[in-house]
Amino acid sequence: MARNYVTDVDRQAKTPRSAPSAIYQLEIRLLDVEPPIWRRLQVPEDMTLARLHDVIQTAMGWEDSHLHLFEIGEVRYGVPDPEYDLEVRDERRGSLRDLVADTAGEFLYEYDFGDSWRHAIRVEEVLPADPKERYPRCIGGARACPPEDAGGTPGYAELLRALDDPEHSEHEEYLLWAGEDFDPEAFDAEAVNRSLRRRARG
Repeated sequence: MARNYVTDVDRQAKTPRSAPSAIYQLEIRLLDVEPPIWRRLQVPEDMTLARLHDVIQTAMGWEDSHLHLFEIGEVRYGVPDPEYDLEVRDERRGSLRDLVADTAGEFLYEYDFGDSWRHAIRVEEVLPADPKERYPRCIGGARACPPEDAGGTPGYAELLRALDDPEHSEHEEYLLWAGEDFDPEAFDAEAVNRSLRRRARG
């Protein structure tokens, strides 16, 4: 289900803000998928988890059509929703800097509770902000994320086997479902950054 507060988050993104003093360099890795699917991002230290969710969706290539949450230590953060029995703290409150200060710099992001795409996030470095750069930005990565509703890691593994084998009994069906232009090896950091800039402009 799509988030109910998109307008609020977008409004925050459009509000003029002072330049951050520090940048968090994050490695985001999709768990239980081989070869690895990962992104390296640089984000402002004062970014909320709600905004980080938007950035992860854009950088990974997800479509933001399912629920999500963050796990930092023993605490879960997400979108409070009375329709779902999910105890989470509001991800719109508090900065990334404050929330990971008492951790080892590692936390989890889960997208689509049905497929359960779990992403390990690690703070690699805390860097001074470069006034000539635009943040957030992607500085590295590898491979495309799976298509939405692929069936989690087992379903995605089967999808790749079928696409890679023209003799597979479901090759044509999977090809039609994923789209002929789907390339699991594709990744373009500059295309990600263009999308991030468009998202920031609203």
